[in-house]
Amino acid sequence: MNSRFKILVIAFVCIFFCGCSSRPSIYKVGTYGYDFAFFNKNHIKTVELSSSDDLSKVLVIPQWQGRVMTSTTGGNEGNSYGWINHNYIESGAVSKSFNPYGGEERFWIGPEGGPFSWYFKKNAEQIYDNWTVPTVLDTDPFDIESQSGTELVLTKHTILTNASDITFNIGIKRSISLLEKDQVSELLSINIPDNVKVLGYCTENTIENEGKNDWSKETGLPSIWLLGMLASTKTTTVFIPYNKDASGKIVNDEYFGKVPSDRLVVDDGIIYFKIDGEFRSKIGLPKESAKDIVGSYDSEKKILNILKFTSPEGEVDYVNSQWGAQDDPYSGDVINSYNDGPTDNGTIMGPFYEIETSSPAAVLKVGESMTHTQYTIHIEGSEEELAIIIKTVFGVEINQIANRFIK
Repeated sequence: MNSRFKILVIAFVCIFFCGCSSRPSIYKVGTYGYDFAFFNKNHIKTVELSSSDDLSKVLVIPQWQGRVMTSTTGGNEGNSYGWINHNYIESGAVSKSFNPYGGEERFWIGPEGGPFSWYFKKNAEQIYDNWTVPTVLDTDPFDIESQSGTELVLTKHTILTNASDITFNIGIKRSISLLEKDQVSELLSINIPDNVKVLGYCTENTIENEGKNDWSKETGLPSIWLLGMLASTKTTTVFIPYNKDASGKIVNDEYFGKVPSDRLVVDDGIIYFKIDGEFRSKIGLPKESAKDIVGSYDSEKKILNILKFTSPEGEVDYVNSQWGAQDDPYSGDVINSYNDGPTDNGTIMGPFYEIETSSPAAVLKVGESMTHTQYTIHIEGSEEELAIIIKTVFGVEINQIANRFIK
């Protein structure tokens, strides 16, 4: 074979394989198979956890901090639950401030704002132009410690400096485990019919004080912060039970200005938050009113999403992530929800919405650790079947959720 012929053969092979990799997915947009093929096409390594019947799947990206990008109850042709910023990822852009890849559960560390923020430098005005996500929570990969078909364990060691110029040596461990249907039933104390689709996974997130000094309130404290991004629709509502006997404010609704009453309703034991991607707003529940569960329901697609998480007993503090000056850096929220919408200049990233949970502030001596465990559950079924589940778990009628914001 002469050299010219070799070059032609190599060129043909390159064109063939490049062409194959750029072919559109055989799955529809919005399906798990489409998103799985998307990451493969863009040469982004994923780890897939799947059930024995190959219907329940969880897609994780180790290079993005073990982020769960999406999941499904229906195999490759099933709904893809996580919101993914396809355009941004495909562009190959890399921002020094924040890379909005999306994903239905990502690991962060709080607080976001205030004197002990990890996202602003010392003496910097806490405005968007100065906001920078630490690379360990954005673009740095986590290391795979162990892996199986249903579990992935990742670790990271990092050094972070807060807005008070105090440095912390932090060890991170994050495990993601697929749950069986009977485990979800036991967790929620419900009976799930055989014909109802269920996907559940658990993440255990641990931070350890690997430095030479104990962590104290005077120098700032980290917390474990888990954020889930899902696609906004006009038929989706976030609903959050709260402690009716709580003292003080039930819900913090002033993150981006007060949320209008036609978008936020505090009812008898349940908070309803309109999720349509048309009005940028955020709410939070402090420790006095927060329970250990939050839900969202899409009445058109008949999809119920549930977050359940560990809620420690005793006196604990939660870091305050409000930007700027704070009266109390430890008066933060346990649960948050965010509705995306146009910013002041009219641009919009999503639309998407977020449901978030936080651990208490980590008062840790050298060598001590703290773990925050969260369960993410997606359930698809008929309205009648989901109504029973919602009533049993949350004590609310499904029509109260589905019709809450219908004009």
